[in-house]
Amino acid sequence: MVVVSSMVGGGVFLNPTLVARILHAPGLILSAWALGGVLALAGAFVFSELSTVLPYAGGEYAFLREAFHPFVGFLYGWTLLFVIGAGAVAVMAVGISTYVVQLLHWPAHLSGALALALVLALSAYHALGIRAGVVLVNVITSAKLLVLGALIVAALAGPASGSAVHPSPFPEPGGFALGSSMLAALVPVMYAYSGWEKLGYIAEEVIDPVRTLPRALLVGVALVIGIYLASNAAYLHVLGAGGLAASDTPALAVAAATWGERGRRLLGVMVIASMFSTLNLTLMTTPRVYYAMARDGLFFRSLGRISPRFQAPTVAILLQGSVGGLLAAAGTYGRLVDYKVLGDWVFLSLCGVALLRLRRKLPDAARPIPVPFYPFTPLALSAAGALMVANALVTNPWHTAQGFAVIALGVPAFFLWWRAPRPA
Repeated sequence: MVVVSSMVGGGVFLNPTLVARILHAPGLILSAWALGGVLALAGAFVFSELSTVLPYAGGEYAFLREAFHPFVGFLYGWTLLFVIGAGAVAVMAVGISTYVVQLLHWPAHLSGALALALVLALSAYHALGIRAGVVLVNVITSAKLLVLGALIVAALAGPASGSAVHPSPFPEPGGFALGSSMLAALVPVMYAYSGWEKLGYIAEEVIDPVRTLPRALLVGVALVIGIYLASNAAYLHVLGAGGLAASDTPALAVAAATWGERGRRLLGVMVIASMFSTLNLTLMTTPRVYYAMARDGLFFRSLGRISPRFQAPTVAILLQGSVGGLLAAAGTYGRLVDYKVLGDWVFLSLCGVALLRLRRKLPDAARPIPVPFYPFTPLALSAAGALMVANALVTNPWHTAQGFAVIALGVPAFFLWWRAPRPA
């Protein structure tokens, strides 16, 4: 449930629009989601092995620290705070506010302020230790999957009128442009598929992690692949590529066409609950990375403290929420997705290489489900991430440079803590 709830947030309800605006043709759109699923499954296999070899709090931070150097682990944690985690918080908050504004017919300019207020309120809620339990997360996840599944079945059972009503006004890309467009489309696709790595953040709190983590990762990712392919098939069936590209809230458009206004409102509430649960999990899990870094003496000591009154990492939660809230107030959905995925795939690519190094460094460690087709699977994951980042540098250099500038600020920051005395 943690894997599915982390992955099925706003991506399946908002990102199909971004993909349709890049690729324009139903076959290409579905191909992008299928390719993203293959990469997500490769990532799940890589992370399942890494999480059993190193079942420590911090996930990627621990993997990169042990495989390379504490500097690489620190740089990941720094990027998580200011790019990946903050971007995830901002994207979910903006997605929720977009749907609320649409449902309530509020002025669009209120979206940014609503997103900021939501993040700050939820951060304060968690900082007080009054957090939603696992039961609530499971209930919301199960409910959104049932509603989404019902919508998919109802939409696909209806007439295939989308392409006739909303033909795409754009030509299909070809040649080199097709390759570049596919890489660009993979950015919102891989944002939608992201989230499996969050299970590694709580590895130390999982019972029998060597057995449990791989199964949870692989089953969860496989389920999400099926959900995403079916969802996009339903969107295209009802809206066509042109209608999908034109709608900022495609799930609402499909629900309105299939179930009417009441169904549209029901799904809208379920989408908001879905994104809220993912935002909730992000604010719960990412502070554990900063806790692990502070425990190693590589971040502010206050981030590694648990509030004795509220039994929560109060400072870490408030810090992540504040950075994410500022991003939410300043950015649009598409730009925030690009910003988050850039930082994400720089380090996901490194995790593929980390697995190769740890096979040599820890050859006798437990590997109940070793990565299949080794070493091609981790190499493919690393190569795909490198290609996406390189394509972003070419097609969107200014925004990509901004992300790299934030990551680069982590280099001098590391040496401030590296030279400081270590905690006992």
